Amino acid sequence: MTVKALPFALALILVSAVTGAVSSAQTRGPIDLPVDMDVPVAPTPFNADGKKHLVYELHLTNFSSSELTIMRVEVLADSGPTPLAQYDGTELNTRLLRPGLPQSNLEKQRVGGGMRAVVYLWLTLDATASTPSTLRHRITASIAVPAGSAGSDATKAAPIEVKGEGGGVKIAAAAPLVISPPLRGGEWLAANGPANASGHRRALIPISGKAHIAQRFAIDWLQLREDGQSSSGDKLKNENYRCYGAEALAVADGIVVGLKDGIPENVPGATSRAVPITLETVGGNFVILDLGGGRYGFYAHLQPGSLRVKPGDKVRRGQVLGLVGNSGNSTEPHLHFHVSNGNSPLASEGLPYVIESFEQQGQGWGWKSSGKDAPVQKRSMEIPLQNAVVRFPVR
Repeated sequence: MTVKALPFALALILVSAVTGAVSSAQTRGPIDLPVDMDVPVAPTPFNADGKKHLVYELHLTNFSSSELTIMRVEVLADSGPTPLAQYDGTELNTRLLRPGLPQSNLEKQRVGGGMRAVVYLWLTLDATASTPSTLRHRITASIAVPAGSAGSDATKAAPIEVKGEGGGVKIAAAAPLVISPPLRGGEWLAANGPANASGHRRALIPISGKAHIAQRFAIDWLQLREDGQSSSGDKLKNENYRCYGAEALAVADGIVVGLKDGIPENVPGATSRAVPITLETVGGNFVILDLGGGRYGFYAHLQPGSLRVKPGDKVRRGQVLGLVGNSGNSTEPHLHFHVSNGNSPLASEGLPYVIESFEQQGQGWGWKSSGKDAPVQKRSMEIPLQNAVVRFPVR
C-alpha cells in the first residue's frame, strides 16, 4: 500500500516578542512564525540493534521574505509535555539539509525567504517501550523583522500519526515487511546501511516533479575477506572481489515487475563508469519484485546476462534472481537492495523491513574474523544498521 503524507492541520502556539511600540499595521511583524511544516512520509516503527526506531523527515519552508534562523527542534510524543527528543546547536545542524546547499554548509540553520530546510529525524526507543500513537513538533526560531515590530519565535504543529502500535493509522502496511536474506553466507558488510547520516538516507532526489528518498533504508552489501578487505590482488578486476558472482535471492514470494539487462560492467573505481549514469542506467542491471501490499524489492548492479528471471515471472522466496556484479552507478562489485512503495528505483519512498534471522559477526570496514569461535550476536526480526557485518543461513 502506498504510504501517503498525513496532512497537517496547524494548531499554532503564538509566542510574541514585542521589540518596540507598534505604530501602524505596516510596521507589524508576522502574527506567527511563517513556517510551513510537513512530514511527507510518516514513520513506521521497526527494530534494529536491539532497539525500536522511528525514521522520517520534517520539511520546513519559510513563507516570509525575511531570513529565519532555526534554533531548536523538539519532538513530543502523544500529549506529553516533555520532549521525546530535542535538537539545537551542532546536534540540530548535523540533522539539517538545505536543498541546493552542500551538507557541510555551516549556515544551514539560516533559512532565507521562500527557502526550505529538511530535518532528518531518527528517534530510538527501548525495544520494550510503547510506540507513540502521535508525534508533535515544536520549532523555535528567530526571524528578522523591522525595528519596532512584533515578531513570533515559536510554533507547534498538530500531531502526525505513527503507523503501527498505539492506535495509529490502520493500514495493511502498518508493520515493516518481514523478509528472508537477499544473500547467503557470511562476512557481509552493510555498507551505506541504515543510519541518519548515510548517503542513502540523505538521497532526497526530485524525480518527475517530486522529491523522494527511495533509498531511505537501502544497503550496499559487499563481502569481506579474512584480511578485512573486500578484494585481493588487482583491485581493477571485478573477479577479485569476494562477493562477485554471489547469487542474489528473492526475499519473499513475488512477481517480477521491473528488469534491466545488458549494461556492461564498470572497472572498479570511484569515477569509472562503463555507461553514462541516467535514470535508465543508475541501477545497472536490476530486478524489481512486487512483494505485495504496495511494497517492492529492488536489486541493483547485477552482472549482465546473469538474470534468471523475466518480467511477469512468479518467484518463490530464496529463488536465485541473478548474480552480484558491478554495473550502473557502482564503484565495486556489491548488491544494492532496498524496499520501497513503488515500482521505480528512485521515484518511490523507501520503507523499513526486517530480516527473519541473521547473525551479527562484527562491525565496520576492515573487520576481521578471529576464527570459528568469534562471538556472534543472533538477531531476529531486525534490519542490520550501517556497517554491521552479518552472516546469513547458507540455505
